[in-house]
This record gives sequence, C-alpha cells and structure tokens, in this order.
Amino acid sequence: MTITNLTISSCHTDFASGARRPSDVAQEMISVIQQKDEQLGAFLSIDEKDIMRQASEADERYANGTQRSPLDGIPIGLKDNFLHKGQPCRAGSKILDGFVSPYDGGAVRKLKEAGAILTGRMNCDEFAMGSSNENAAYRPCVNPINAEYVPGGSSGGSAAGVAAGMVLGSLGTDTGGSIRLPASFCGLVGLKPTYGRVSRFGVVAFASSLDQVGPFAKTVDDCRLLYNHLQGFDARDTTSRNIDEPVTFSEKETGLKGVRVGVPKSFVEHDGLDDEVRATLMYSLDVLKSLGATIVDVDLPHLKYAVATYYIIATAEAASNLARYDGIRYGQRLGETDGLEGLYRQTRGQLFGDEVKRRILLGNYVLSAGYFDAYYRKAQKVRRLLAHDYAKAFEECDVIFGPTSPTPPFKLGEKAADPLAMYLSDIYTVTVNLAGNCALSLNAGFSKDGLPIGMQLIGGLYQESTILNVAHRFEGAGLGRQQQIKS
Repeated sequence: MTITNLTISSCHTDFASGARRPSDVAQEMISVIQQKDEQLGAFLSIDEKDIMRQASEADERYANGTQRSPLDGIPIGLKDNFLHKGQPCRAGSKILDGFVSPYDGGAVRKLKEAGAILTGRMNCDEFAMGSSNENAAYRPCVNPINAEYVPGGSSGGSAAGVAAGMVLGSLGTDTGGSIRLPASFCGLVGLKPTYGRVSRFGVVAFASSLDQVGPFAKTVDDCRLLYNHLQGFDARDTTSRNIDEPVTFSEKETGLKGVRVGVPKSFVEHDGLDDEVRATLMYSLDVLKSLGATIVDVDLPHLKYAVATYYIIATAEAASNLARYDGIRYGQRLGETDGLEGLYRQTRGQLFGDEVKRRILLGNYVLSAGYFDAYYRKAQKVRRLLAHDYAKAFEECDVIFGPTSPTPPFKLGEKAADPLAMYLSDIYTVTVNLAGNCALSLNAGFSKDGLPIGMQLIGGLYQESTILNVAHRFEGAGLGRQQQIKS
C-alpha cells in the first residue's frame, strides 16, 4: 500500500507493528509531492531536510517504544497562515514575502508535542479570503480529482494535499467555511470546531471573532485523532476556553437510534440549491433514517441575511487586522523614498491582491462615521438573531444536517469575475461561524461529472463529540468514502 492510500490510523498501526518506519513514509511522501505538485499546486514550500530530521527522530521513538501519540511520525501539512518557527509564513500574500516565523503557534506546538511530522506550507487564498483558492498570490491550486475545477477555499492547498495523498492530514482555518468547503470539493472530512476550542495563537488573523483552526483528513476517525490533539486550553489565546474533552467513538453502537437530525427548511428551499446536491441530500437523509435517526424539520429564519451579515462583520475585522501590514514591520517594503504616504500607497497598493483590497475597502466603509450604525452595528444585531436561531433549533434536535455548498465544485474562473456569486457559495457555512458553533463536512456522494458532494453536520456549542460520532456512523454505512485518486 502506497502513501496515497494510507490513513493516519493505518499508518500508525504500521509504525507500531514495525511494518513501516516514519522515515520511509516521509521519503515516499516527498517523492509523491515531487511527482504531482507541479500540476496540483498544493504546496507553496517544503523543507525536505527538516522533514527527514523529524522522521529520523520519530524512527528512534518507535524503536525505543517511546512514541508520543497516534500522530507520531505522521506527515501533516500546514496552511500558509500558521506560524512554524524557522519556516516561511506568507498567508498566501506577496506583502509577507520573506517573512520567517519567529515562534510556533498553539496548534503547531500541539502537533510537535504529539510527534507529527510538519511537512510544509500549503497553498491558500491570500489572507484566507476566498472560496476557491483562486485568490492565491503565488501559484494556482487545482482540484486533484479534476484539474479543471477549483479545490475550494480558502484552505484549498490543505485539502488538495490530503486528497492527492501528499500528506495524511492537514490543518486549515475556517472563517466562513474555509475548511468545510474545500473538504466538500475534494471529498474529505473537514472539521470546524466550536469557537475557542482550538488555539488561534500564532495564526495570521483574518476576522478574529470568526476564525477557527481545524483539521482535514480522509476519514472521520482520522479527523477525530487530529482534533483530539489540537483541542484544549491555551493561555496565550484570550478567546480560548478552558475545556479539554477528547472525543471517543463507541464501537458497540453502530446505529443512530434516538438521535434527532434537524433539517432546516431554509436549506432545502434555497433557490440556489443545485439539483444534484438536493438529490444527494435526500439520499443521505434516507441513510440516516435507515440507521435509526429521526428526521425533524427545523428552521433558521434569518438565513437570508447570513451572507450580507458575514461580509460586513468579516470585512470590518479584516480591515482592522490588516492595517498592520504597512511595509514597516513585516515583509516587503516599496516606495520608501517617497515618504510615509508613498510607502503605504505602494506597499499596500502593489502587494495586496484585488480581493484583499476589496475587503479592506468594504471594511473601512462599514466602520466609517455615518455608516457604522447602518451597517456594522446592525450586522452584529442580526448575528445575535442567527445564534438564537441555532439555539432554538437545537431544542428540537441533536444535530443539524444539510449541504455544505449549494453546488458541486465549479470550474476554474467560473465565478472569478463575479464576487457576489462567489460569496453565495458560503450561504450554508457562514452562519456557523457567526454563531460560533461546530460543524463538519464529509463526502456523501458524487455528481454526474464524478466530483464530490459534501454534506454538513452542525452541532451546538462544544458538541464536537456528537457530530463526530454521527458522522462516523454515517460514514460506516457506506457513504463518505473518498474517491481514490489515481497516481
């Protein structure tokens, strides 16, 4: 079995039995990246010497019986907005070209403590702003199942690398769907934890009240393993919650008897829902019922305001967060001979991409005098209503089920010229970030073109165990299996 077919759990079993060594898997992984990534574009950089150093240390731990965890020796990729000491971190932007991380972020530190092999920088939309990975500043990233299609964004490289078998798992960030959408488009499992459940320390900020760190994996069990080592309190993150509850699976119970699965009417009746996605949703609900689940109707009456609310709040926070990138403190500097204003104009004007500039301008507008109350303050009130919608819905159900995206993966360039059409790809995902809930996307079938269609399980606050267990049983019923990608 090659690395492209391995899962985290199967690889760990091989390591523990002596059937494989971490250094062998690491070397094979490097070979796969060399063979595939010129076309795929999942990686922005890898450090082969450092990878083999980490693998050699893992070899010694397994030989001595001192392995640290099921992640020990497992190749894991990092989205290019995680600080990893001594490695570049550009957040997919030319304005941070040349920046090297001076320390490890919280999630990176936890992976290192678990013994994982951190492989390299995964491609992403600039400053995590995008739904297709087409806003990447350095190189394009395509869907490994069909290179004519997008991999989803903003964590497109993180998803594509796992789907193509270059790494066994990866980390992304989800501000409005940036883990779940690529997971859906690439046929993977992607988890957006409850806000505050995983440390954001050492992650380049996009919108601080919405950003959340989470894993990509091929299976629900692999996703659980990664999540268990990421979650937990971090004193360096002021929004971190002091909750440490690893998720376990019950192997005795395979059904879903007694589980109430809510389906929002506003999800099913949405005008933009593609027919193939709707058919996959209906089939998936039949599978859930066959497992013993009870399907109940719930409603999110303010869903129609979600995208507008999200893009007001997210851009306002982005405008504030990105003010620090001025050519003085980080990365590249242009126009320094033209005075302070010239330095700002040239550095930010030439090195930020179009989408980033669009969001900064919009964010500054909604925060400006005369418009703050009309837009930003009102959006925060609607955010509260959306959170209330979820709280009320969870009085009637244990989990909420629906599509991750209203459409299957779309072609490269198909929506690039129409920002509003691109933003509407997030209609089912942004509400979860606004409310702070947890959610997971997993594969539920394929379109007539052979492209993955993902379904989303949404849980209440701190209900990761619930959604992971339901997803595990759904996957075990025969759905959610990743399409094998031919070498």
